Amino acid sequence: MTVKKTNIPVGVVIGFDFGLKRIGVAIGQTITQTATPETIVNSKDGKPDWAHITKLFEAWQPVAIVVGLPMRLNGDEQAMTQPARKFGQRLSGRYSRPIFYIEEQLSSIEAENRAAQSKDKSKHLDDQAAQIILENWLETEYPKLLETS
Repeated sequence: MTVKKTNIPVGVVIGFDFGLKRIGVAIGQTITQTATPETIVNSKDGKPDWAHITKLFEAWQPVAIVVGLPMRLNGDEQAMTQPARKFGQRLSGRYSRPIFYIEEQLSSIEAENRAAQSKDKSKHLDDQAAQIILENWLETEYPKLLETS
C-alpha cells in the first residue's frame, strides 16, 4: 500500500525501540492497527547495523517509521532522548519515509511483564518493547492523523 494523497501513511509501518547496544524492531499494519515483534538489530558503540536495517526495509517496504522517545515519567527529556531522535532522523533520511515519534516510558517494563505472563524466556525483549511502542502509536497517534485528514 502507499501513502494517501493527504500524506497519511497506510500500510506497513516499522517501529523501533532505540538502544546503544540493541535496537528492537516491530512491524505493524495501519489497517488492522496491530503490531508484532520482528527482530533485534545490534549496535556497536551506538552505531546501528545499517545493513540489517536495510534488509528489513527491503523486505517489508514500510510506508512510515515510528521511533520511541525515552522520556522521564514527568515528560522531560533524558540522556537517551536526543540519540533516539537522531536515529529517527537518520532512518528517515536513509529510507525516505515519514518519521513519527512517540514517548515510550516503561515499554521495556511492559515487555518484561508480558514475557513473564507468557513464560517467554527470551534474553532480550527489545523487539517486544518495539511492538509495544508501535501498538501505542497505532492506537493513540495514528487515529489523530486520520482525524486531521
